[in-house]
Amino acid sequence: MTSISEHFESLRTKNQCALIPFITAGDPDLETTAEALGILDANGADFIELGVPYSDPLADGPIIQAAATRALKGGTRLAHVLEMAQSATRSLRSPIILFTYYNPILSLGIQQFLKQVADSGIKGLVVPDLPLEEADDVLKSADSVGVEVTLLVTPNSSKERIEAIARQSRGFIYLVSVTGVTGVRSQVQTRVKDVLHEIRSVTNKPISVGFGISTPEQAHQIKDWGADGVIVGSAFVQRLAETTPDKGLRAIKDFCGDLKAAITPTAGIKN
Repeated sequence: MTSISEHFESLRTKNQCALIPFITAGDPDLETTAEALGILDANGADFIELGVPYSDPLADGPIIQAAATRALKGGTRLAHVLEMAQSATRSLRSPIILFTYYNPILSLGIQQFLKQVADSGIKGLVVPDLPLEEADDVLKSADSVGVEVTLLVTPNSSKERIEAIARQSRGFIYLVSVTGVTGVRSQVQTRVKDVLHEIRSVTNKPISVGFGISTPEQAHQIKDWGADGVIVGSAFVQRLAETTPDKGLRAIKDFCGDLKAAITPTAGIKN
């Protein structure tokens, strides 16, 4: 499995926009999560974000919060997620990006946490409540074990802050499409297009857009605005959870294929 940066570079040479699905580990159970990783990998995902269930997910909307609550009630913990990932990543093409909050990292210890993440085969890390000003220790420890830590830009970020985040972010830059939490929304804010251009003016690193993208049409729009990657979370989590595990897996398989088709230059949007 290649690094985040290498895989983005490969996609760029082919003029491809990356599809990055998000799922919550342990919802409905870790066995289903492992199956879901394989299905997404085989049906259009270029990277996969794997969310660690957390009791107070401040950046997550109601769909992902509910998934995290179910996973925690089912007994899913960080150690279980990493153990599952270590087994699953051996057969995956798509690099895995772990999505977790800062408190579990501090509780375990930054170096120990990142060593375990690297040993599990995970290639990237997103920590939504890690401010740039406190990121140095995490970035240095992650660099030493080959894990790329991606930082977030919001629609309200100043140009100076965008430049600072762009310098420090590894793998890609995560542009949050809305001011607020994750969730399914009917449209994408046009401000995203302007921020994409602002980020592009200060860096050549890949830029991926997430939060609120839930349809092939929205994914296509983000791609047309110039994003290197499209991140879709709540819409995947909802499909996986609203029926039986088997039906949920079939639903995310079809949805993943539809999203990838929408951002593939020769395919367009399925009607």
